[in-house]
Amino acid sequence: MNIEDLRTFVEVADAGGVSAAARRLGVSKSIVSRRLFRLEGELGVQLVARTTRGAALTEAGIAFRDHAARVGAEIEAARETIQPTGDLTGRLRVAMPLTFGPTHLAPVLAELACRHPRLHIHSSYSDRFVDLIAEGFDCAIRVGLLQDSNMVARRVGTIHAKFLASPNYIAANGAPEVPEEIILHQALMQGTEAWQFMDGDKVVTINPQGRYKADNGIALAAAAAAGLGVAWLPDCVTDPYVASGALVPIMTRYPPPSAGVYVVRPPGQHPSRKVRVLTDLLIECLAEDPHLSKIDS
Repeated sequence: MNIEDLRTFVEVADAGGVSAAARRLGVSKSIVSRRLFRLEGELGVQLVARTTRGAALTEAGIAFRDHAARVGAEIEAARETIQPTGDLTGRLRVAMPLTFGPTHLAPVLAELACRHPRLHIHSSYSDRFVDLIAEGFDCAIRVGLLQDSNMVARRVGTIHAKFLASPNYIAANGAPEVPEEIILHQALMQGTEAWQFMDGDKVVTINPQGRYKADNGIALAAAAAAGLGVAWLPDCVTDPYVASGALVPIMTRYPPPSAGVYVVRPPGQHPSRKVRVLTDLLIECLAEDPHLSKIDS
């Protein structure tokens, strides 16, 4: 029985169809279908019922899915046991933030690919909250304050941010001087998040209000430069704006707390070697990034 056929079946089961599984695997739909047919032929049962709306597991497919996933995981663990220090192989699917990922994290993935030429890396960039298990990712890189979840997280760096506004906005509306004054201003936000301020060793939390929202930090920086309000953004996004004078730091006596950069993975006893190697490389590379500080700082 071909291990790739088993893995492909698990992807079809988890993704809910051949097309979605093909996108996850980075192969054509015809290859996915061929692997499914071959596996079903060997087992002598139909695992997936094809419909005009996609694919659904048969009763046999439902019963077989967990067994197939365990076999795939066991074989991967066995390979790592006998090849603990060699080239990484297989596929690594990583979800990254769109705001921070292409500029600061993509070079790390490129370095990983150079060091391990047999490893297939599939990266996805989005600022939305990705469901790692449902969407088939091995891990995600997340920046900021982590939400409560059952995911396993490892901190690999620290990112710094500022509160900012444009000179035009400040001239027209003034600049807030203490955290409580934020509610008197237009805040540029991703959603309905709370903002945090450091008052000495104490964290002050404020729920700002604003009419302009975007799910991407670069878009919020552009809105702030246009004079639409005040923003809380990472230095890696706003440094060029500050250097040009388009944005001005405000409330410097009450800076936001530093945030973490994390590798997040689904729960399990041990991370795969691919995720461990990526984590170590991120710690190595991000420590040299001028916008970040080491994790023990």
